[in-house]
Amino acid sequence: MGTYNEEEAIGNVLSDIEDVTDGQAEVVCVDGSSDRSPEIAREHGATVVEQRPQGYGVAVRAAILEPDRPIVVTTDCDDTYPMEQLPEFLESINEGYDVVSGDRLYHGADAMPAFNRLGNHAFAALASVLMGTRVHDTTTGMRAYRREVVESIRWTENTGLSAELLIRPLMRGYDVREHPIEYRERAGETKLDPIEGGAAIAKSIVTVCLEERFG
Repeated sequence: MGTYNEEEAIGNVLSDIEDVTDGQAEVVCVDGSSDRSPEIAREHGATVVEQRPQGYGVAVRAAILEPDRPIVVTTDCDDTYPMEQLPEFLESINEGYDVVSGDRLYHGADAMPAFNRLGNHAFAALASVLMGTRVHDTTTGMRAYRREVVESIRWTENTGLSAELLIRPLMRGYDVREHPIEYRERAGETKLDPIEGGAAIAKSIVTVCLEERFG
Protein backbone atom coordinates (compact mmCIF):
# COMPACT_ATOMS: atom_id res chain seq x y z
CA MET A 1 0.00 0.00 0.00
CA GLY A 2 0.99 3.60 -0.51
CA THR A 3 0.65 5.64 2.67
CA TYR A 4 0.33 9.39 3.02
CA ASN A 5 -0.69 10.90 6.38
CA GLU A 6 -3.06 8.10 7.44
CA GLU A 7 -2.15 7.86 11.13
CA GLU A 8 -5.85 7.77 12.08
CA ALA A 9 -6.49 4.52 10.21
CA ILE A 10 -3.32 2.67 9.32
CA GLY A 11 -3.01 0.91 12.68
CA ASN A 12 -6.50 -0.58 12.33
CA VAL A 13 -5.81 -1.71 8.77
CA LEU A 14 -2.54 -3.42 9.70
CA SER A 15 -4.11 -5.06 12.76
CA ASP A 16 -6.90 -6.43 10.57
CA ILE A 17 -4.35 -7.80 8.08
CA GLU A 18 -2.41 -9.44 10.90
CA ASP A 19 -5.56 -11.05 12.27
CA VAL A 20 -6.90 -12.38 8.98
CA THR A 21 -3.54 -13.74 7.77
CA ASP A 22 -2.29 -15.01 11.14
CA GLY A 23 0.68 -12.67 10.73
CA GLN A 24 1.88 -14.48 7.58
CA ALA A 25 1.51 -11.55 5.17
CA GLU A 26 4.52 -9.47 4.20
CA VAL A 27 3.25 -5.88 4.40
CA VAL A 28 5.01 -3.12 2.48
CA CYS A 29 4.13 0.56 2.90
CA VAL A 30 5.66 3.06 0.51
CA ASP A 31 5.37 6.22 2.53
CA GLY A 32 5.61 9.95 1.95
CA SER A 33 3.92 11.02 5.18
CA SER A 34 4.68 13.90 7.52
CA ASP A 35 2.67 12.35 10.37
CA ARG A 36 3.16 9.14 12.39
CA SER A 37 2.03 6.77 9.63
CA PRO A 38 5.48 5.22 9.01
CA GLU A 39 6.15 4.87 12.73
CA ILE A 40 2.84 3.09 13.27
CA ALA A 41 3.47 0.83 10.27
CA ARG A 42 6.85 -0.23 11.64
CA GLU A 43 5.30 -0.91 15.05
CA HIS A 44 3.06 -3.44 13.29
CA GLY A 45 6.01 -5.11 11.58
CA ALA A 46 5.51 -3.61 8.14
CA THR A 47 8.40 -2.80 5.82
CA VAL A 48 8.37 0.96 5.21
CA VAL A 49 9.96 2.34 2.06
CA GLU A 50 10.19 6.11 2.39
CA GLN A 51 9.97 8.33 -0.68
CA ARG A 52 9.05 11.94 -1.24
CA PRO A 53 5.37 12.34 -2.22
CA GLN A 54 5.04 11.82 -5.98
CA GLY A 55 1.46 10.63 -6.28
CA TYR A 56 -0.63 7.51 -5.83
CA GLY A 57 0.69 5.49 -8.73
CA VAL A 58 4.36 6.03 -7.99
CA ALA A 59 3.91 4.84 -4.41
CA VAL A 60 1.69 1.85 -5.20
CA ARG A 61 3.90 0.71 -8.10
CA ALA A 62 6.89 0.66 -5.76
CA ALA A 63 4.92 -1.20 -3.10
CA ILE A 64 3.71 -3.84 -5.57
CA LEU A 65 7.18 -4.58 -6.90
CA GLU A 66 8.96 -4.65 -3.51
CA PRO A 67 7.92 -8.07 -2.09
CA ASP A 68 8.95 -11.33 -3.77
CA ARG A 69 5.75 -13.28 -3.16
CA PRO A 70 3.63 -15.31 -5.65
CA ILE A 71 0.50 -13.29 -4.80
CA VAL A 72 0.47 -9.51 -4.37
CA VAL A 73 -2.46 -7.73 -2.70
CA THR A 74 -3.10 -4.00 -2.79
CA THR A 75 -5.29 -2.04 -0.40
CA ASP A 76 -5.67 1.50 0.84
CA CYS A 77 -4.72 2.49 4.37
CA ASP A 78 -7.83 4.58 5.16
CA ASP A 79 -9.82 1.65 6.64
CA THR A 80 -12.44 1.67 3.87
CA TYR A 81 -11.70 -1.86 2.63
CA PRO A 82 -12.80 -5.08 4.38
CA MET A 83 -9.62 -6.97 5.23
CA GLU A 84 -11.80 -9.79 6.56
CA GLN A 85 -12.58 -10.59 2.91
CA LEU A 86 -8.91 -11.12 1.98
CA PRO A 87 -9.21 -14.93 2.24
CA GLU A 88 -11.93 -14.81 -0.45
CA PHE A 89 -9.51 -13.01 -2.79
CA LEU A 90 -6.74 -15.52 -2.14
CA GLU A 91 -9.14 -18.42 -2.64
CA SER A 92 -10.10 -17.07 -6.07
CA ILE A 93 -6.43 -16.73 -7.04
CA ASN A 94 -5.86 -20.31 -5.93
CA GLU A 95 -8.83 -21.37 -8.08
CA GLY A 96 -7.01 -19.99 -11.14
CA TYR A 97 -7.86 -16.31 -11.50
CA ASP A 98 -4.99 -13.99 -12.37
CA VAL A 99 -6.51 -10.84 -10.87
CA VAL A 100 -9.28 -10.47 -8.28
CA SER A 101 -10.65 -6.94 -8.07
CA GLY A 102 -12.84 -5.65 -5.23
CA ASP A 103 -16.15 -4.27 -6.53
CA ARG A 104 -17.20 -1.52 -4.10
CA LEU A 105 -20.28 -0.55 -6.09
CA TYR A 106 -21.99 -3.96 -6.10
CA HIS A 107 -23.55 -3.38 -2.67
CA GLY A 108 -24.21 0.30 -3.36
CA ALA A 109 -21.17 1.86 -1.62
CA ASP A 110 -23.44 4.01 0.55
CA ALA A 111 -20.45 5.11 2.64
CA MET A 112 -18.87 6.71 -0.43
CA PRO A 113 -19.66 10.40 -1.11
CA ALA A 114 -22.39 10.65 -3.76
CA PHE A 115 -20.21 12.64 -6.17
CA ASN A 116 -17.44 10.04 -5.96
CA ARG A 117 -19.92 7.21 -6.42
CA LEU A 118 -21.31 8.86 -9.55
CA GLY A 119 -17.80 9.38 -10.86
CA ASN A 120 -16.86 5.75 -10.29
CA HIS A 121 -19.93 4.57 -12.18
CA ALA A 122 -18.92 6.91 -15.02
CA PHE A 123 -15.33 5.58 -15.04
CA ALA A 124 -16.62 2.02 -15.26
CA ALA A 125 -19.01 2.89 -18.09
CA LEU A 126 -16.23 4.65 -20.02
CA ALA A 127 -13.82 1.75 -19.61
CA SER A 128 -16.49 -0.79 -20.54
CA VAL A 129 -17.27 1.00 -23.80
CA LEU A 130 -13.62 1.41 -24.77
CA MET A 131 -12.64 -2.15 -23.87
CA GLY A 132 -15.77 -3.88 -25.14
CA THR A 133 -15.87 -5.72 -21.81
CA ARG A 134 -18.22 -4.90 -18.93
CA VAL A 135 -16.52 -3.81 -15.73
CA HIS A 136 -18.16 -2.42 -12.61
CA ASP A 137 -15.44 -0.70 -10.54
CA THR A 138 -12.25 0.46 -12.24
CA THR A 139 -10.68 2.46 -9.41
CA THR A 140 -10.94 0.16 -6.42
CA GLY A 141 -7.80 -0.04 -4.30
CA MET A 142 -8.34 -3.63 -3.10
CA ARG A 143 -7.04 -6.28 -5.49
CA ALA A 144 -5.04 -9.50 -5.57
CA TYR A 145 -2.68 -10.33 -8.44
CA ARG A 146 -0.52 -13.22 -9.48
CA ARG A 147 3.08 -12.05 -9.34
CA GLU A 148 3.67 -12.66 -13.04
CA VAL A 149 0.85 -10.25 -13.96
CA VAL A 150 2.36 -7.26 -12.19
CA GLU A 151 5.82 -8.11 -13.51
CA SER A 152 4.78 -8.62 -17.13
CA ILE A 153 3.19 -5.22 -17.73
CA ARG A 154 4.92 -1.86 -17.88
CA TRP A 155 2.70 0.35 -15.74
CA THR A 156 2.68 4.00 -16.83
CA GLU A 157 -0.07 5.88 -14.98
CA ASN A 158 0.03 7.76 -11.68
CA THR A 159 -3.34 9.05 -10.44
CA GLY A 160 -5.01 6.56 -12.79
CA LEU A 161 -2.93 3.54 -11.80
CA SER A 162 -5.89 1.72 -10.20
CA ALA A 163 -7.76 1.77 -13.50
CA GLU A 164 -4.64 0.76 -15.42
CA LEU A 165 -4.05 -2.19 -13.08
CA LEU A 166 -7.44 -3.56 -14.13
CA ILE A 167 -7.63 -2.52 -17.79
CA ARG A 168 -4.27 -3.81 -19.05
CA PRO A 169 -4.69 -7.34 -17.63
CA LEU A 170 -8.25 -7.55 -18.96
CA MET A 171 -7.27 -6.42 -22.46
CA ARG A 172 -4.31 -8.81 -22.51
CA GLY A 173 -6.46 -11.82 -21.83
CA TYR A 174 -5.69 -12.47 -18.17
CA ASP A 175 -8.46 -14.12 -16.16
CA VAL A 176 -9.93 -11.30 -14.08
CA ARG A 177 -12.73 -11.53 -11.53
CA GLU A 178 -14.59 -8.64 -9.91
CA HIS A 179 -15.52 -9.65 -6.37
CA PRO A 180 -18.18 -7.75 -4.36
CA ILE A 181 -16.89 -6.09 -1.20
CA GLU A 182 -18.42 -3.98 1.55
CA TYR A 183 -17.05 -0.44 1.42
CA ARG A 184 -16.77 1.56 4.65
CA GLU A 185 -16.58 5.26 5.44
CA ARG A 186 -12.95 6.40 5.41
CA ALA A 187 -11.04 7.52 8.49
CA GLY A 188 -9.20 10.81 8.04
CA GLU A 189 -9.29 13.28 5.18
CA THR A 190 -9.17 12.31 1.52
CA LYS A 191 -6.06 13.46 -0.37
CA LEU A 192 -7.54 13.38 -3.89
CA ASP A 193 -9.32 16.41 -5.33
CA PRO A 194 -12.49 14.95 -6.90
CA ILE A 195 -12.47 17.22 -9.95
CA GLU A 196 -8.76 17.26 -10.75
CA GLY A 197 -8.30 13.63 -9.76
CA GLY A 198 -11.38 12.54 -11.68
CA ALA A 199 -10.16 14.21 -14.85
CA ALA A 200 -6.77 12.51 -14.50
CA ILE A 201 -8.42 9.10 -14.01
CA ALA A 202 -10.68 9.56 -17.04
CA LYS A 203 -7.69 10.55 -19.15
CA SER A 204 -5.80 7.48 -17.95
CA ILE A 205 -8.69 5.19 -18.85
CA VAL A 206 -8.84 6.57 -22.39
CA THR A 207 -5.06 6.51 -22.83
CA VAL A 208 -4.60 2.95 -21.55
CA CYS A 209 -7.53 1.53 -23.53
CA LEU A 210 -6.31 3.12 -26.76
CA GLU A 211 -2.74 1.96 -26.14
CA GLU A 212 -3.90 -1.61 -25.56
CA ARG A 213 -6.22 -1.62 -28.56
CA PHE A 214 -4.02 0.14 -31.10
CA GLY A 215 -0.52 0.27 -29.59
